[in-house]
Amino acid sequence: MTGPVTGPVAGFATAPGGPPEPLVVVLGASGFLGSAVVEALAGLPVRVRAVSRRETAVPAGGAARTEVLRADLTAPGELARAVAGADAVLPLAALIRGASGWRISEDDTAAERVHVGMVRELVDVLGARPGGRCPAVVFPGSNTQVGRGAPARIDGTEEDRPEGVYDRQKHEAERLLKEATAAGSLRAVSLRLPPLFGAPAATADDRGVVSTMIRRALAGEPLTMWHDGTIRRDVLCVQDAARAFVAALAHCDVLAGRHYPLGTGRAVPLGELFLAVARAVARHTGTDPVRVVSVPPPAHADVSDFRSLEVDPSAFTAATGWRSRTPLDEALERTVAALAGAAGAAAR
Repeated sequence: MTGPVTGPVAGFATAPGGPPEPLVVVLGASGFLGSAVVEALAGLPVRVRAVSRRETAVPAGGAARTEVLRADLTAPGELARAVAGADAVLPLAALIRGASGWRISEDDTAAERVHVGMVRELVDVLGARPGGRCPAVVFPGSNTQVGRGAPARIDGTEEDRPEGVYDRQKHEAERLLKEATAAGSLRAVSLRLPPLFGAPAATADDRGVVSTMIRRALAGEPLTMWHDGTIRRDVLCVQDAARAFVAALAHCDVLAGRHYPLGTGRAVPLGELFLAVARAVARHTGTDPVRVVSVPPPAHADVSDFRSLEVDPSAFTAATGWRSRTPLDEALERTVAALAGAAGAAAR
């Protein structure tokens, strides 16, 4: 490839005199979302540096040239080494603790270091680079950052009142990136994600609510709700989310300095979603669907667990052309098949 970068990578083209293919650094590349993003980038004429503490799967074929870097990004100097020469950075690294990784305690300094400290360091490292075009950064926020008081359907124009520790950490990291964008040291955009789900990556499980319920159904266990099932959520296939990150890179000049909520545009009552999970598993196993039942909420339940949230992604769609492609039933069938296969392999 010679000449200027065009098409789907034009938004993060390299500076004059640099290599023709821009370098995209994916931090947390072995994770659930990171693996999907690396796969989405594989078809583009870019260089990809996949950074993770663990082994990272490299997609076969494709136009991208991918290198793997093993690094502990919390160690001194490792983040600077990881993003050296980057034209774009996707800071997808996260500290996940069990199936409810977003339920972080106030004194969890390790989570703060990963979710906020790493972004603060990234801003410092990228801002200190001499000359050239400032790099693009696409950050994974959360649509629950809006907090209490927001309307049931959000579009990114609401006033934010983040409440939980995880949401406050995401909000602070997002603030740092917006300030750096305003200062002209980088071009950052935050994509606020709904609950994601999909087939597990080769190097990471999906620990979200949908896949958790699929695993329970495969084990013949009832699916439990902490309410009457009318609470609504917009859930998104992880491959659709990965495409959104690529779209944001391609349009970062237009998007920079703002946050955009992502979703399908249709929130589903959790009772309806869990019944769909039970039916999808039953079709796969040839057994009767497991029961969906309401149970008392546990002590660690958060106020956000009892609040409906629907996403209007039209602002991001208008700017980039992105929209979710995968119907819910199709995504559930794929995820059930993948998780059933993984469970069968583990049992052998």
